[in-house]
Amino acid sequence: MTGDKTGRGRGSTRPLGERQLRPRGRPDERRAGRPRTQPERPAKAPPPEPAGLGARRLAARLIEAVLGQHRALDDALDGLGHDASLAALEPRDRGFGRLIAATVLRRAGSLDTVLGRFIERPLPQTASRAKSILLSAAAQILLIGTPAHAAINLAVEQCRRDGAARRYDKLANAVLRRVAADGPAILRDLAIEKLDVPAWMLKRWSSAYGEDRAREIAIASLAEAPLDLSVKVPSEASSWAAKLGGRVLTSGTVRLGDHGRIEDLEGFAEGAWWVQDAAAALPARLLGLVAGREIADLCAAPGGKTAALAAAGAHVVAVDASGARLERLKANVARLGLGERVEVVEADAATWEPGRRFDGVLLDAPCTATGTIRRHPDILHLKRETDAARLASLQRQLIEQAARLVKPGGRLVYCVCSLEPEEGPGGVEAFLAGAMGRDFVRMPVQAEEVGGAPEWIVAPGDLRTLPYHSPDGVDGSGAVAPAAASGMDGFYAARLVRRAG
Repeated sequence: MTGDKTGRGRGSTRPLGERQLRPRGRPDERRAGRPRTQPERPAKAPPPEPAGLGARRLAARLIEAVLGQHRALDDALDGLGHDASLAALEPRDRGFGRLIAATVLRRAGSLDTVLGRFIERPLPQTASRAKSILLSAAAQILLIGTPAHAAINLAVEQCRRDGAARRYDKLANAVLRRVAADGPAILRDLAIEKLDVPAWMLKRWSSAYGEDRAREIAIASLAEAPLDLSVKVPSEASSWAAKLGGRVLTSGTVRLGDHGRIEDLEGFAEGAWWVQDAAAALPARLLGLVAGREIADLCAAPGGKTAALAAAGAHVVAVDASGARLERLKANVARLGLGERVEVVEADAATWEPGRRFDGVLLDAPCTATGTIRRHPDILHLKRETDAARLASLQRQLIEQAARLVKPGGRLVYCVCSLEPEEGPGGVEAFLAGAMGRDFVRMPVQAEEVGGAPEWIVAPGDLRTLPYHSPDGVDGSGAVAPAAASGMDGFYAARLVRRAG
């Protein structure tokens, strides 16, 4: 018979009530009438977090925010700053977490198909965290190039440390090992344009551009975009391309290959350049020579076009309804040393009345942004088929107001980063057919003006770039430059001139 700490055997016949009421402790403590106290054991510290796990936790949270909460990716990234463990991530881990999430969003249909081959029953809706972890790891293995053992081990560890996914650690280990072994062959045979692009979106593109071009648009949109830079002093583009290991496109944009954190690149701190897709840099050029002229940049934030106009010598009034986005614009033009040429106005461009007219007005209207999926893959999950028609009404209101701000003989450039016809040429034609539009005539764009290829120009003289277009246009001899990797954003721009008198 074994005894307890008081020396009594388990077979004691003392009444239960007496045993419950009698204080327990060492004999000397009982005699003194003092209750027994035990020193508190220190809480066992959790094992240290493996390197790289923080980036994976961030990726899972971002994936859930977009797919489950329908939040924009970068808004979700900014919103996670309240989470101390994620806010403390090193910039490298933060950047890698965003890369993983963006890759998942870009190829969610394909990744889900591959995972589905190795999961007998779909995961329940309550398993969103486990699903995000699986998608994240599959993206690393199949698309990012992370060594399979590292992606698998970290995914399993992530499940074990997360109460919302702990029960799925063994499933993750088994499924991801199959993904590493057989996933690449499965992925190669998938029609990614049908799996990763919403059916309604692909159908719209087929109607507007034809099935073959729609497929090219879709495949190009699913590629990760390169980093493009606009150089403040255009004559220095070649020099900066050499310093940064990039090349100069025929449009003057510097395109980089591999690069580190943007803020760490040479030239950032001194304001030598700003980040801007090659296609997004074109509309500002349609205003012509702007040195010494007053230009209104409507819906201006985050400020790439404002910077281009100010760098060219214009006095720019940058108008945007978002105070937060204007803060980013002000910070950007200050870094570039262009603040003295930029006046910032927080206002709704659809109703803004400055009491004067401008030599030129640039309107980059809010749109579905379907031309920028390479940079913003969350668009594939956040946009709806009805959005283009809804936004077209707003765009019509904006272009009408923008037209009122143009001096006689001045230029109005209307642009959108959308591939949808009603947001581009449809909106311009509707404006020209209205009462205000009778004061304006279209001024056709020439490919040579923007360093572009003839395919960038569509009837009746508007600019239309597509994601699969080569970002190189016409070289000095007039020959079309060879195709370059990774294409460019899909942009539409029309240039209108107000009749004199």
